[in-house]
Amino acid sequence: MTKGTYSQGRRTGKKTHIMCRRCGLHTYHIHKKRCSSCGFGASATMRKYNWNKKVSKQ
Repeated sequence: MTKGTYSQGRRTGKKTHIMCRRCGLHTYHIHKKRCSSCGFGASATMRKYNWNKKVSKQ
């Protein structure tokens, strides 16, 4: 009965994200085989949302 907080320290040695081949950021998930930034691996188009655009002042 030693499970719980004791197991939290055993998770540290695993890599989840590596460099993405398409966008170059450190956001490609190894297990999911998908980039969280550009969407590489899930779709051929770049991942983008309208709420992500910055407002330009004119």
